[in-house]
Amino acid sequence: MDWRRTCAAVIPCYNEAPQIYRVVRAVQDYLPCVIVVDDGSTDGTAQKAEAAGAKVVRLPINSGKGTASRCGWRRAEALGFKWVLMLDGDGQHAAADIPAFLDCARETGATLVIGNRMNEVGTMPPLRRWANRWMSRRLSRLTGQTLPDSQCGFRLAHLPALLALTLRTSRFEIESEMLLAFSATGRTPAFVPVQTRYESHSSKINPATDSWRWLRWRLAQRPLLRACSTIRVP
Repeated sequence: MDWRRTCAAVIPCYNEAPQIYRVVRAVQDYLPCVIVVDDGSTDGTAQKAEAAGAKVVRLPINSGKGTASRCGWRRAEALGFKWVLMLDGDGQHAAADIPAFLDCARETGATLVIGNRMNEVGTMPPLRRWANRWMSRRLSRLTGQTLPDSQCGFRLAHLPALLALTLRTSRFEIESEMLLAFSATGRTPAFVPVQTRYESHSSKINPATDSWRWLRWRLAQRPLLRACSTIRVP
């Protein structure tokens, strides 16, 4: 498969001007088309991304990672791509790991490949490490699948399969919602080890607010959870 022609990178970001130029240029070594969705930034993120050669989608106000991601996927579809590689704009995800995603999809036939940071957690902030493991355990039980890192945003997805999912969340719950909806189709995601990198600047995740939002989302998923428990593709 010619990944450089069939796969686009989609990077939703908010106020990532210090990092986004470097991130885009690194990704272009593997995937020439990089779509940056500027989620209402006020610091020149869009201009830096354009200077690096990215195609930029601008949202007028900050709408959340889920909303920005879906805008990026639709742009990739409009451009004729069949796959999307998702990653963050803060430098946490190493472009050098991209070939592992592409190789996994080609070798296994998986339509969703997710990065697994949990084999290398030494640099991960303790609170993030605990939250990731806690959420992953619960989603694993709910879906009946082993999901070692359910919260990693570094992902490769077959675009038609991704766009067929019913996804409604607007913020960081998008990672969990995607996994739950994908599992409800009876498919199993694949995982590949990735580097754990944390820059010196603060994460956009608010531990209190986003954890509470995730819990509310989880409680609203009962119909889909029943689907996960009854539908399986051999």
